Amino acid sequence: MKRFRGRRNHHEHFLRHYKMFRLLRPAGVLFNLVVFYLLFIWAVDKQLVILFGTLLILKEIAHFLFLLRFDRRTIQPMIKLKQGLDEVTQGNYLVKVENSLPNDMAIVLDSFNQMTAKLHEGERLQAEYEENRKALLANISHDLKTPITAIQGYVEALLDSSPGTGENREKYIRTIYHNTVYVNKLIDDLFLFAKLDMQKLEFQFKRTDIGAFMDDLMEEYGFDYHERNIVFEYQNSLKEPVWVDLDGKRLRQAINNILNNALNHGPSQGLVLEASLSRQGELICLDIRDNGPGIPAEKLPFIFDRFYRIDQERPKEIAGTGLGLAIAKELVEAHRGEITAQSVEHEGCCFSVKLPVSEDGKRRWTDETNPDN
Repeated sequence: MKRFRGRRNHHEHFLRHYKMFRLLRPAGVLFNLVVFYLLFIWAVDKQLVILFGTLLILKEIAHFLFLLRFDRRTIQPMIKLKQGLDEVTQGNYLVKVENSLPNDMAIVLDSFNQMTAKLHEGERLQAEYEENRKALLANISHDLKTPITAIQGYVEALLDSSPGTGENREKYIRTIYHNTVYVNKLIDDLFLFAKLDMQKLEFQFKRTDIGAFMDDLMEEYGFDYHERNIVFEYQNSLKEPVWVDLDGKRLRQAINNILNNALNHGPSQGLVLEASLSRQGELICLDIRDNGPGIPAEKLPFIFDRFYRIDQERPKEIAGTGLGLAIAKELVEAHRGEITAQSVEHEGCCFSVKLPVSEDGKRRWTDETNPDN
């Protein structure tokens, strides 16, 4: 800090001396005119004096033009730069120093503007991070308090032996179990999301036939949903093996979160889930549709935000943690993919997961679509 103040004092001294020099320039010109006049009067050879005077005048003109150029190209930008630095020290990162002259000072000013832009962006990201951190803590506290309070209440009732009948005791124990499952899931989701957020989650990517992988996975879901009286349909339109670099465990987590979202928000009776796998150029697309209530248009852009719930009033046992889709998005993007959602309210929703085909798959696709090559 002392070093910065010392440099600023040097800068101020330089500008003060420069201003004094500019003020003394007219006196210097006047002095040269007086000398020229006296020489002209006293000198015998008038032509020599005129030649000397002409050179003196040309020197003064050149000196004046040099100082004018130096002032415009160096001094004025330095003054603007100092004013900008003073604004930065006050915390104003929106300041910009304009300079259209193509010289080295323009490069310095452009670098200053880039620095302030990065500082402003860093300040914005820091404020956004702090706001998200506060919201995260508030949501965690809220989401943990409700099930823990319920567990505490039912445990106290069991300890008080007030339930009486075995049926009530079983009901209380089942409620306690469901709440502990919810708390455990919330902790797992928080742990996974924290690792994703800090980029410390390890991925084991392996070149995989995406068609065979999805066939096996969807077959498992089909058995599970059939036992739960949920209609589940899956269609694979890939004609040949297509290779994708993926971590099977993490991709399965992403798909599971999407399907669980449909289960949590879909109708309790008559839920229909449809999944389809297709190729779109150099991308593999998995579409998952449901016949649920859909998502309102004004809420659709926020469904991948952490802790976002479409219906804040839904009971905890079916509302989920609010992290499922956010985690799915992070996992898909870790595969260099993209996840999007389309919805019509009261008609259902469609989630699309797009993953890039591996380099071998791209070459094979090019050979098949361009046989002349």
